[in-house]
Amino acid sequence: MRFLFLILLLSLVSCYETARNCKDYKSGEFYSEVMIDDELFVSKFKRTEDLQVEVYNNKIDSSKLRWINDCEVVFKTIKPKNMAEQKDIHLKILTTTDSSYTYEYSYVGETKKQKGIAYKVK
Repeated sequence: MRFLFLILLLSLVSCYETARNCKDYKSGEFYSEVMIDDELFVSKFKRTEDLQVEVYNNKIDSSKLRWINDCEVVFKTIKPKNMAEQKDIHLKILTTTDSSYTYEYSYVGETKKQKGIAYKVK
């Protein structure tokens, strides 16, 4: 009987899928929070379907966007100032709410990923 209950419980949990409304976040005005080594990094950005302008530490970065699908995008810095900025960044939206999304990102081709949350302002 316990075995049957366990199988039923596992089948219910495995069918659960988080709804993602990624299209709601392809454009707009946002701010983002990323925790790296116990330090919180906050940035503000405006995004259209093919361009993102971000302000971080009073510095402005602009990137061209290439959407892989509704929930994944690759950022290419328009005018890179150093070697690190020449690397493209892959971002994947993991979950969404009515006003925010959780994402993971990494340099294209690298396995180490960071997670963050972006909040829609407008």
